[in-house]
Amino acid sequence: MEKLLEGKVAVVTGSGQGVGRALALGLAAAGAKVVTNNRKPGESKSAMVTDEQLQRLSPERREWYRKSQQLCTGDAETTAKAIRDAGGEATAFFGDISDFDTAKKLIDTAVKTYGRIDILCNIAGAFGFSDIDKITEELWDRVIRVKMKGCFNTMRHAVPYMKEQGYGRIINASSRAFMGDVLKHAEYCAANAGVVGLTRAAAMELREYGITCNAFSPFARTRASYEMEVVEETQASPLTIGKIATPKYENTPLPEKIVPFLIYLSSDYGVEISGSMFSLAGNKIQLHQEPMICNTILKPGSEPWTMEELVAELPRSIFNGYRSIAD
Repeated sequence: MEKLLEGKVAVVTGSGQGVGRALALGLAAAGAKVVTNNRKPGESKSAMVTDEQLQRLSPERREWYRKSQQLCTGDAETTAKAIRDAGGEATAFFGDISDFDTAKKLIDTAVKTYGRIDILCNIAGAFGFSDIDKITEELWDRVIRVKMKGCFNTMRHAVPYMKEQGYGRIINASSRAFMGDVLKHAEYCAANAGVVGLTRAAAMELREYGITCNAFSPFARTRASYEMEVVEETQASPLTIGKIATPKYENTPLPEKIVPFLIYLSSDYGVEISGSMFSLAGNKIQLHQEPMICNTILKPGSEPWTMEELVAELPRSIFNGYRSIAD
């Protein structure tokens, strides 16, 4: 791989496994020094599959689950070691980025160890599935805290260094769920909508300092892929709304496929790209359309609309051709 990032320093949260690990390895292969991160050493436990659910699987499916789990194990140190074994430079940092002070220590580790921070990739996240009227406070707080607050915490502490340098690349993992989803995880939708909003705000505010900020939605084979399949098999109520099936683990592309585009955004080639949201799936790259006002009506004068006027006007103007996302 061309050394597009020679001399750069990157921090990648959630890089013990999955997309974060693949990205950390890719950034290092492109020449960056990398600080890897996840919450604690040896973390490869289930995020949401319970022992009770495992017992409901057939012996064959339990074995499939265990093999899938083995492929998605690892932590910040195993990723850092893989980078060093390949001839790169990497340092592992264990800590929960949803804690403000811990996030500061993560960023400071990069600066103290390598002298700067050029690239911040927020990949760490949390998820869970529930009907909206059954979401627990614990589930809501956990997903919001890790995904949305975690992104803010690391950005809050990295941006001052980037401003001083006059250079920075921030890449936040979000999800297409920021638009709402056919999966029952409203808390995850809310958290990722927050990430997109934060990304757009940061892009506008930091442009003059040479700092870009973008978000992406990965469709890739990760722990969430096989765990979602097990939960779908073993719980009474479906994960999806309507008759839409969840994607099969074997049909999900490997996370390494999306890394080249993220390296592009992290490099000097990405200098003009900021405030955007991308969906990445295998070799497919999609740019989301900017939110925009599509219909407007305005009543002249100072008097408010009457109900009679709205009943007559709305169907032929604002709601002409309208279709609810719930359809």
